[in-house]
Amino acid sequence: MAEQALLSVQHLVKRFGALAATDDASFEVRAGEVHALIGPNGAGKTTLIHQISGAMLSDAGTVHFGGQDLTRLGMAQRVQAGLVRSYQITSIFKRFSVLDNLVLAVQARRPGLPSWWRAALRDEAAYAQAQGLLARIGLGAQADRVAGGLAHGEQRQLEVGLALAAKPRLLLLDEPMAGMGPDESERMVALLQQLKAEGLTLLLVEHDMDAVFRLADRISTLVFGRVIASGTPDEIRAHPEVKKAYLGDEETEAAL
Repeated sequence: MAEQALLSVQHLVKRFGALAATDDASFEVRAGEVHALIGPNGAGKTTLIHQISGAMLSDAGTVHFGGQDLTRLGMAQRVQAGLVRSYQITSIFKRFSVLDNLVLAVQARRPGLPSWWRAALRDEAAYAQAQGLLARIGLGAQADRVAGGLAHGEQRQLEVGLALAAKPRLLLLDEPMAGMGPDESERMVALLQQLKAEGLTLLLVEHDMDAVFRLADRISTLVFGRVIASGTPDEIRAHPEVKKAYLGDEETEAAL
């Protein structure tokens, strides 16, 4: 019997006037795997991620997560269900310390948030959890630094920590290596490998093909709003339609 999917995306459609940004897009993510979503520029990846995360409701199709139909639910309700995303553009509180960023993220998932920063400062349990997250994302030595003073790659690590504070069952990462140099990318790959080893399910949208093929258990390829292939890295490398979709992109062809 086939393993039941944690996330099942079926026949999603999103139109903007006459343009179909996603067009009958379907794929599944199994619990505990790293699943990469790849595709050429303009393939519809951003729209599809918005539809999965709840930032944008679909014109047709369904999103099921952990057996629950999330199709008509908004982003906040999907986060509560355990479907959490990070963004391509880093979103942190740049004037707060690294630790305080994580404290606020820990508190945000609780009912009855403290109304004032003074109350937050006394929240010892939140600080303890935030310290654990700092160690988990490799920023333990940066706790007291102002977040805006971190290097770009460190800010992306912090953003992963903010998402982890929501205790996701599936973490959706939108181009986590965007704008990074080789050393920063290597640190992010190491962090994602660590999360994979912990058993966290990851859905990764990424243009860095080297990182994709190092991390992914399975890959889905989106072209013109449709998923044309899903399979293991070896299956995707050998798939004729995937090769055709990247024809002319020498760097991507070399990675494939």
